[in-house]
Amino acid sequence: MLRLQILQSTHQRVILGVGNRRLVENIVQMLVVAQIVAQFVDFGRGIFHGPLIYNLTRKPENLPIIYQNIVLIYNPKAGRFGRGGGLLVERAVKILAKQGGNVKVAPTTGPGTAGALARAHIETGADLIVVAGGDGTINEVVEGMVHSAVPLAILPGGTANVLAMEMGLGKNLERVAGRLPELKPHRISLGHVTCDGGKIARHFVLMAGIGVDAHIVYNVDAAVKARTGKLAYWLAGFSLLGRKLAPVTVVIDGQARVCSFALLSRVRNYGGDFEIARSVSLFDHDFEVVLFEGESSIWYMKYLVGMALNRLTGMKGVNVLRTDRVALGTADMRVYVQIDGELAGHLPAEIRIVPDALTLLIPEEYERRL
Repeated sequence: MLRLQILQSTHQRVILGVGNRRLVENIVQMLVVAQIVAQFVDFGRGIFHGPLIYNLTRKPENLPIIYQNIVLIYNPKAGRFGRGGGLLVERAVKILAKQGGNVKVAPTTGPGTAGALARAHIETGADLIVVAGGDGTINEVVEGMVHSAVPLAILPGGTANVLAMEMGLGKNLERVAGRLPELKPHRISLGHVTCDGGKIARHFVLMAGIGVDAHIVYNVDAAVKARTGKLAYWLAGFSLLGRKLAPVTVVIDGQARVCSFALLSRVRNYGGDFEIARSVSLFDHDFEVVLFEGESSIWYMKYLVGMALNRLTGMKGVNVLRTDRVALGTADMRVYVQIDGELAGHLPAEIRIVPDALTLLIPEEYERRL
């Protein structure tokens, strides 16, 4: 009898299980789903707390960035892009197009138009602005890109190509074009100058020079520069020999100093061939300020030798400081200001750092050698 009862109870349990098969299936499905969710959560933890997040949110370091809408800005009247220079632009466009994106060419239509061109193309969807030209053209383009998230790439096509030389890109425009996919976007600070009694306000990438070198820029003959390149600057510089130089008052952190040439630099390279500032980089958030004393231009023969031998630091009459803001004044209204190799205006002036102002494509070796 006991065995019969046991068999009956077992039979009842089996009947109950078969009768509620759908309930059992639902329970099994719920368990399976729960298991899948648990595994997904564990996988998600591995992604969002491990190296795989890099693959989901950004491209790996070893893969190039492909820009879809590239705009190439250049000055068709500039030296390298004048007679026969259109072929150089065409070759650059072909190189850029092979990298996977659409390339639009935007020649400037006159002085001061490059910034407006860059701004307009960014507003209509450009994801990379490429400027082919010298430091002056780059400066104009930058003015239209300040505080934009769109990166800037440069192709050297000017006289000195200070920015290209500073980053180690060299002077070969086509070779640099081929390297663009491997360059990395970095957010950098810019300089900003206000001069001419507040009438002029402009940004700059490289440097501001006040006094001697700005006077040279002011006196450079554009036609001679187009024919001879850097020689035009040397000729303008030698015209200063024997002349008395105007004193410039430089106020840094409330302390006034007097000099005849002040250089506020964001880069080490000067003129494409020399170094004056020795311990600054594009990644810094201040200027290296180099002040040169001397009422006569004859002093600058000594400074020129020191610059050529990389021995300016510690030389008598040369002071090196760091700051993010400078005020400059003079009693002589003929003391000029140059930024990135182009005349900006005259004193008085205020110059300051604008942090986090531009995205620039920079080669990895530039960061490594700092």
